[in-house]
Amino acid sequence: MVHFRSYSLQLSGDLLRTQGFISGRWVSAPSTFPVLDPATGAELARVSDCGPREAQDAVRAAHSAFQSWRSQTAKERSVLLRKWYDLVNQHKEDLAKLITAECGKPMKESVGEIAYSASFLEWFSEEARRIYGDIVPAPAKDRKMLLLKQPVGVASVITPWNFPSAMITRKVGAALAAGCTVVVKPAEDTPLSALALAELAVQAGIPPGVFNVVPCSREKTPAVGEVLCTDPLVAKVSFTGSTATGKLLLKHAAGTVKKVSMELGGHAPFIVFDSADVDKAVAGAMGSKFRNSGQTCVCSNRFLVQSGIHDAFLEKLGKTMDAELRTGHGFEPTTTQGPLINVRAAEKVERQIADAVSQGAMVLKGGKRLEGSFMQPTLLSNVSTNMQCMQEETFGPLIPVVK
Repeated sequence: MVHFRSYSLQLSGDLLRTQGFISGRWVSAPSTFPVLDPATGAELARVSDCGPREAQDAVRAAHSAFQSWRSQTAKERSVLLRKWYDLVNQHKEDLAKLITAECGKPMKESVGEIAYSASFLEWFSEEARRIYGDIVPAPAKDRKMLLLKQPVGVASVITPWNFPSAMITRKVGAALAAGCTVVVKPAEDTPLSALALAELAVQAGIPPGVFNVVPCSREKTPAVGEVLCTDPLVAKVSFTGSTATGKLLLKHAAGTVKKVSMELGGHAPFIVFDSADVDKAVAGAMGSKFRNSGQTCVCSNRFLVQSGIHDAFLEKLGKTMDAELRTGHGFEPTTTQGPLINVRAAEKVERQIADAVSQGAMVLKGGKRLEGSFMQPTLLSNVSTNMQCMQEETFGPLIPVVK
């Protein structure tokens, strides 16, 4: 059983925003959708459910703002990004609370994400001053070739729920520094962090239309995503998320031959050889698997352990899991493992465990689904490479070990 009390989300200032943000204005949509605390299922807020019309409005706003934004000096853009960075740091506790509330990760990790998030704004505020060109020798004696770097235009930014703040500043900071304008479509599970960043962008003095946010429900996501990838006014698409969704967005973007950057799913192996130091190997496994309850694209997924060290590794890893992992609400100070993002995510991990056990895997630790979207941190042995957990990304607190 997972026991925790209910928590109210109390923030200072105007950081809890629930409308879309287009052309410097807070915009309501005809309908709303709920944002839930993944730990309790409680409704945190109802957010404007933007559709294709709002997405098109946001793209037009970004396109209208592009000419004036690109014409600002590098120093002017740098100063505004630095102000945004300062405001993120000033409100880091409240921004971290938003992440824990809507994403579920432990507060310590959320505070770390905000520091990580702010660092991108700091970095790109300085890089904005250093967009240099070059002079290249030409084949002809009377000519020189000048290389100039120019902003491409409107960038559609589609971000994931597992880092709802950092994945925005990472993309948007670079775009704004280069002189591009952006339309952000945050994940439907975690739009509150994106809208809070928009509020701070206003306070920093980012001009209207330069940074736009169109939150939407799961039902409207395909239509909104299609607009952001097919609208002829969009020049660039940046997406972080699943491989399946990435393939679909690439197809949409191909029709107008847009520039595309994607960071998609992973299936990373963690390999332990007989020559390894067991303590260091276990520490590495813990760090690479259980961050955000296993819900990061860089989490190790397949654990391949050489036979000579296999038993010692499993014994040490099991003891370390017992000693270091505590499941609970992210606002509890002792929690290291929060919930998965939603029930569907927990069901996927549950299916992988059931499939492995049905084919002979042994559950050494955990293995059970808890209330709602909570999963016990799980350690499996006697795993074979044909099992589901070895064939597809888990995105949860499961360590399957192949000998």
